[in-house]
Amino acid sequence: MSEGDSDEDDLDSRWQRVCERLRGEIGETAYRSWLKPMAVRELRDGAVRIAVPTRFMRDWVLAHYLERLQLYWRDECADVRGVDIVVQSDRAIRGEEEVRARDQRAAPEARRAPAGSAPSRNGSRVSGRDELSAPLDPRFTFDHFVVGKPNEFAYAAAKRVAEASTVTFNPLFLYGGVGLGKTHLMHAIAWHIGTRDPTRTVVYLSAEKFMYRFIRALREQNMMDFKEQFRSVDVLMIDDVQFISGKDSTQEEFFHTFNDLVDQGRQIVISADKSPSDLEGMEERLISRLNCGLVADIHATTYELRLGILESKAEQMNVQVPRKIMEFLAHRITANVRELEGALNRVIAHAQLVGRDITMETTQEVLHDLLRANDRRVTIEEIQKRVSEHFNIRLSDMHSARRARSVARPRQVAMYLAKQLTTRSLPEIGRKFGGRDHTTVMHAVRKVDELRDRDAGFAEDVELLRRMLES
Repeated sequence: MSEGDSDEDDLDSRWQRVCERLRGEIGETAYRSWLKPMAVRELRDGAVRIAVPTRFMRDWVLAHYLERLQLYWRDECADVRGVDIVVQSDRAIRGEEEVRARDQRAAPEARRAPAGSAPSRNGSRVSGRDELSAPLDPRFTFDHFVVGKPNEFAYAAAKRVAEASTVTFNPLFLYGGVGLGKTHLMHAIAWHIGTRDPTRTVVYLSAEKFMYRFIRALREQNMMDFKEQFRSVDVLMIDDVQFISGKDSTQEEFFHTFNDLVDQGRQIVISADKSPSDLEGMEERLISRLNCGLVADIHATTYELRLGILESKAEQMNVQVPRKIMEFLAHRITANVRELEGALNRVIAHAQLVGRDITMETTQEVLHDLLRANDRRVTIEEIQKRVSEHFNIRLSDMHSARRARSVARPRQVAMYLAKQLTTRSLPEIGRKFGGRDHTTVMHAVRKVDELRDRDAGFAEDVELLRRMLES
């Protein structure tokens, strides 16, 4: 073994010991989230250089783990004076690791890769193909996806695709509003497939990037290479396919790529903000193709799911957040999971940077702009009108004393939605429904919750009304 190989092995073994000490200190969950994706690069002039795949991860490691990293590295090597954390794409990190592993196994004269080849994200080597795929976020795995009623079907479908050795349905089409978890599931599928079977080639990119590469290939008169690149992958994942609505030439090429991959038995996964049938500006034949697999909707989050997401996020960050703060955020930030997680990040960062406890007062102060933007503007009158139209009853029945089920049930639904979508108190809601007592409103909320659990059709009605009122 050469001296260079010995130095690299020694560096790797030291890094493993540092990681094990940190794992024991911060716990398995935080280790997988923040430290496992890092890779040691070199020890030079008293500084250890460590690469992370994203700027966000670098900032977090610098803020929370740098001191411990420096301490443990000094224990491993007295000459270490500092630790440098640098951003290096996930593609580059994996590529370098593969090259190093291959070079250690290969004979010296065979250590150089053939010209034009590049390491793919999942570890295999395919000429030029890795350049197609966008970077994957190391936080977006199945382990970090919080499952609840609004997303359990989409999660199960994504897990099935990721674990299947053969194509069970093609394509898998995930759709839902902004920030509900479509991209997270897409990344999770790619990570899982790449880990489970490194020989499979997975390409993940946005529809915008697909269109950009298609236009560039046309301009450079290089369509044969374009077709070869996209039609020789094992798994093609296109995010936000609604972007190519109205783009006829791009749709034409995507349609033929789609057909070719399906004919070869290759897996396709697609996401959009609407179901295939609701995508405007999309060709009928393409809509038909998108509908022919499994279509999975990710519904708007419930309070319980939002609270679970916050609890999981706090656990990953290894930070104690008062329960009442998380309940407050789950109630107030309802439309977008990204905003919800961003709000928690801001609250935690503020507390750590200024050295203050996380309180309701500081939370409202730090998030004043976000909370103002998320204030619910739906009125009880709007809710009553929409529910009356949906269940085909008179608006006056919302205030009447009639107790027939055909009237009482819609009234209970309206009370439930008033509690969920407005900031009105229970007595205020009761007064808007013919002067009813607050206990009547509480009973209505409990009854609707029970019926949603037992009756899937009823749950869909309530969810549809909620989404229409929030839109």
